[in-house]
Amino acid sequence: MSIRERGVTPVSSSIVCSDLSFAWPDGEVVFDGFSLAIGEGRTGLIGLNGSGKSTFLRLITGELRPAAGSVSVSGELGYLPQNLILAAERRVDEVLGVAAVRAALAAIERGEADERWFATVGEQWDVEERTRATLDQLGLAHVALDARAGELSGGELILLGLAAQFLRQPDVLVLDEPTNNLDLRARRLVGEAVRAWKGVLVLVSHDRELLRHVDRIGELRSGEVTFYGGNLEDYEAAVAVQQEAASRMLRAAESDLRRQKRELAEARTKLDRRARYGRKQWENKREPKVRMRKRQEDAEIAAGKHRTMHLGKVTEAEDRLKAAEEAVRADAEIRIDLPETSVPSGKEVLTLSEVELRNGLAVNLAVRGPERIALVGPNGSGKTTLLRTITGAIEPRSGTVRVPVPVRWLPQRLDVLDDTLSAAQNVARAAPSVSNNEIRAQLARFLLRGNRADQPAGSLSGGERFRATLATLLLAEPAPQLLLLDEPTNNLDLASVRQLSEALRSYAGALIVVSHDLPFLRTIGATRWVRLGSTVEETAG
Repeated sequence: MSIRERGVTPVSSSIVCSDLSFAWPDGEVVFDGFSLAIGEGRTGLIGLNGSGKSTFLRLITGELRPAAGSVSVSGELGYLPQNLILAAERRVDEVLGVAAVRAALAAIERGEADERWFATVGEQWDVEERTRATLDQLGLAHVALDARAGELSGGELILLGLAAQFLRQPDVLVLDEPTNNLDLRARRLVGEAVRAWKGVLVLVSHDRELLRHVDRIGELRSGEVTFYGGNLEDYEAAVAVQQEAASRMLRAAESDLRRQKRELAEARTKLDRRARYGRKQWENKREPKVRMRKRQEDAEIAAGKHRTMHLGKVTEAEDRLKAAEEAVRADAEIRIDLPETSVPSGKEVLTLSEVELRNGLAVNLAVRGPERIALVGPNGSGKTTLLRTITGAIEPRSGTVRVPVPVRWLPQRLDVLDDTLSAAQNVARAAPSVSNNEIRAQLARFLLRGNRADQPAGSLSGGERFRATLATLLLAEPAPQLLLLDEPTNNLDLASVRQLSEALRSYAGALIVVSHDLPFLRTIGATRWVRLGSTVEETAG
């Protein structure tokens, strides 16, 4: 694997990988001859699901060991993993790494003059103030230093882990999907913290808002890392220019190959004519045999050279076409037609009357026609509870829920598929009256073609599995006229998020989408924004 730079000024490197190789125990090769150098500033690392981003971070941090090659990091390294696991009984100050200093300060304040307390404190006499300031910066002002980790929500634990790294001030900070499962307020706080970071930072993320704060983008793709100067928007602009040029090259290569094949066919026709003329001359014996034999030999030699020349040109044209095809990205778009999901304007889709959710929140909501509702609010406000109440998975404390149209729900865990069945079999189970040929034709529109549609769902890549899940929902019988999506972009790479947006643009029914991903909600054309808090209110998008 090599490294390329586009519009990036060389800097001294703080992370260096040299000829790195790594494979999982089942033999799957992740890196082979991987070389990379990352220097000062904030680097956003992106790539398709399964491309090896998180594995790369684990190699940097030493959590995984390469089979060959080396990884070196200059200075102290800080790491916030994607799935931060903390023992429930650990105190907040222990997680933050300040418990020992706080204990020493408390002992000194009690009048204990033991030298070891002063040695522990060192220059950190203001540790309490600095710690509280850091927690405040990340929206954790309400969290007591003596509280237990088990008392905090999942989002608060991520912010606590980030606070611990900020207090340490490592030379190199590595963050793996830090905004997953965070609400809008927490995402903004993380974005502000990333923007303010002055050292070396490597950020793996698919959060478009967060990637606006980086200095360069590194894309892990097709066996190499390419760096682009600027943030995600600059990267996308550069890739668009690249792909426009690559598409022109592809069209030119296709045209050239057609021309070379045509010229080869014309050359063969000419050679056949000459051969027929030579045979006729031989049969008529109009010239001496020696001269005719010499003429025949010369013609055969010339024909061989001519044929070889044209075949060589065709081979060269085929090589140019292959190179051009490789330059054009295969991140194909999902283009589907779902007329059965259409909902007439004004038709009742959902009515919640005087509903009290299990968390005590009172909800009155009416959905008419193909409305697209963005359901937002802080973590714990009851968004998932509301979706589960609509589907009938849980009962409300009081009130009535009326859903007079077919409804489908995509939960956060995406646990819709039977992993032992293929994508085609999963769709067939959801749409039993649809023919096998029609199912395969539709799956092809979801970019699941040929034998990929026959693979067990559990063996599909992350992107393929997501598309199979989406196909199973949207192609189900009866066709869903109300679709409920719970944080659908969590854990999706940027290409999969784009494909989801494309599929939802083809969906003609009503949508209720729980998400903290504002760019995604705008892309799918949210028409109403409903915010859950202490009450339910509609807000401007």
